[in-house]
Amino acid sequence: MKKLLLIFSVVFIASTAMFGQAGSIVGFWLTEDKDSQIEIYRVPGNKFNGRIVWLEEPLNEQGRPKVDDKNPDRALRTRPTLGIEILKDFTFSASDQEWADGTIYDPKSGRTYNAFMRLDGNNTLRLKGFVLGMRFLGRESVWMRDPEKR
Repeated sequence: MKKLLLIFSVVFIASTAMFGQAGSIVGFWLTEDKDSQIEIYRVPGNKFNGRIVWLEEPLNEQGRPKVDDKNPDRALRTRPTLGIEILKDFTFSASDQEWADGTIYDPKSGRTYNAFMRLDGNNTLRLKGFVLGMRFLGRESVWMRDPEKR
């Protein structure tokens, strides 16, 4: 009985630590150009998504809110850029110390890429979007944690 209790305790502590690590990505992040802020949050299924919550320039030349005009889906081209979910379905891999198997949407081009993310310290997030399932064919972006909700 003591062995069973010990095994249960070790498994519980290990899973709690891993679950805590997975959530360390939650928060507000400034993009590489510091022209937008992304909120990363947990969704059902222990996945992580992220949406645009602040834009340095939220209005277009006509003084109207910027829209997702490059989206390949014509029906989505009039939705406001502010609020778009650009990160979807990332899962944490404790063995690789990364959030993977997700996608990142680039509203500037209208393209969606497979992606993974890694924390570099507590306040630097390295994201890499790639194509054709080949991680080496892609672009890396570095975001900084932003403690302010803008």
